[in-house]
Amino acid sequence: MLGVESVGVDKVVENIGNLPTDLFAETCQQILTQLQGRAQAIDVAEICERFQKAGIRLDLEAVQEITKLLSFNFRSAAKSSLSAEQLITRLSKGSSKWSKSSLQVVHKLWSEQGTAVCSHQEAQAMISMGQLVDVQWKLGMAVSSDTCRSLNSPYVSLLLKITDTSGHISSKSFEMTIPQFQNFYRQFKEIAAVLETV
Repeated sequence: MLGVESVGVDKVVENIGNLPTDLFAETCQQILTQLQGRAQAIDVAEICERFQKAGIRLDLEAVQEITKLLSFNFRSAAKSSLSAEQLITRLSKGSSKWSKSSLQVVHKLWSEQGTAVCSHQEAQAMISMGQLVDVQWKLGMAVSSDTCRSLNSPYVSLLLKITDTSGHISSKSFEMTIPQFQNFYRQFKEIAAVLETV
């Protein structure tokens, strides 16, 4: 419910209320930037580091809960085409723990950027697929295994970082033989060529 599963909404809102206004505004801005498609993902670790440098004692999980709650509410407001006043009313109904300054920040930012978020979210709904953020690979040599004493076969290990439509990054890793990797590379090159014509 409200994008926060493991911790109660009131506790997350209390944590938001303990943030300095400028840090809360920066966090909201980063989320809104991602929801407008101007950033690929929300870097929760970076936000957590900024909080800790400012003396805010919140762990990574607490910061994740804050970004989930804010992302959910902004995305929900965009889906329902809510005005800033309607969003503030919805937030206030969801928890009585919202501070006046936090609600003022949300009101100001949503008034300025809500329309852009709505437009982008509508476009995203039409094409809901993840984006490839990063590809890392390395070449290795399998020399032995439990069942075979001497393999001596090369392999390629791939790590793909993919962001879903909500902006969260997940990693997928797998290994391929050299011929499989060459085929994979050829197909990827063909895809890139086709995409350049679009």
